[in-house]
Amino acid sequence: MKIKGYKCDVAKFKNAEILANSVINDFGKIDILVNNAGITKDNLLLRMSEDDFNQVLNVNLNSVFNMTKVFQREFLKNRNGSIINISSIVGIKGNAGQSNYSASKAGIIGFTKSIALELGSRNIRSNVVAPGFIETEMTENLSDDTLKSWYNSIPLKRGGKPSDIGNVCVFLASDMSSYITGQVLVVDGGMLT
Repeated sequence: MKIKGYKCDVAKFKNAEILANSVINDFGKIDILVNNAGITKDNLLLRMSEDDFNQVLNVNLNSVFNMTKVFQREFLKNRNGSIINISSIVGIKGNAGQSNYSASKAGIIGFTKSIALELGSRNIRSNVVAPGFIETEMTENLSDDTLKSWYNSIPLKRGGKPSDIGNVCVFLASDMSSYITGQVLVVDGGMLT
């Protein structure tokens, strides 16, 4: 097995093109694409700057377009592939103070469904993973009261782990999901229920 890490600002199309060329040169082809770039710049709409709105959409949504576009030709050539886009339950239900983040994550869902329709006849699958509250570095500084409030809103009474998301991605990347495309797999401990 050959593994290599790459660093790239995928919000810029030219950078995504350079990255795609490097990956194909290094590996010869691509089978799986996971789009997981994301940032937050939370604020109420009243206080949100145009720059903060646009930057979140650029990183979270435009990067998905950029990476899918630059690898599309390889997927089409291989007549096979799995595109996995990471969204959020906020892209399904919205959240006060996150209009930019919600819009970007909802856009990922719509984009993914459209790509599933466009590329499905070539055996290229496109799906979304929509995490709920996942315990990461971004949640480490939350107070105990805030965590308790979150946990109380989740039927499983706990946050998810990054491995919960990773396991769903492994499933979507594998042949076990060969008849799944255009779907949103919510991984939220029942939070949206």
